[in-house]
Amino acid sequence: MTSAGRIVQLSVSPGGLPKRAVPEVRVGALGLEGDGHRDREHHGGPERAVCLFSLEAIDTLRGEGHTVAPGALGENVTVAGLDWEAVTPGTRLRLGADVVLEVTRYTSPCANIATVFRDRDFARVSQKRHPGWSRVYARVLRDGVVRAGDPVLVLAAEEAAGRAGGCR
Repeated sequence: MTSAGRIVQLSVSPGGLPKRAVPEVRVGALGLEGDGHRDREHHGGPERAVCLFSLEAIDTLRGEGHTVAPGALGENVTVAGLDWEAVTPGTRLRLGADVVLEVTRYTSPCANIATVFRDRDFARVSQKRHPGWSRVYARVLRDGVVRAGDPVLVLAAEEAAGRAGGCR
């Protein structure tokens, strides 16, 4: 069984926040082309190449009075239409026609995102304190170009194994 969504926004930054929207981007082993990190100890690298978050979660956070927007929390890919609580470590996603990601871990929120949270409560997106509300990091199993509006599919285990093929 697969579930489907779509890419709402792709976001990059040379380092720092917020990340800015781009209409399309190449995704390789180290993430989105043009994206950088000021703190390489805690961000980036092959196991944290891409950060993803849910538009539905962002909308709910806005409803709680936070000024969150796509890219503001450092995510590279904002998606809509997925069961976000089911996007857990080990989940494989296909973005567009070619890109395949595997979720490696939940992100750990840090004080750099506090300014967009009411009362600076950045722990609101902590998996430990609020399960299902965290952004996730993913490794790139297959590279390619993605565009805003492209489909996102949660791959069944057998489909994910057959489609990965490694980064080109």
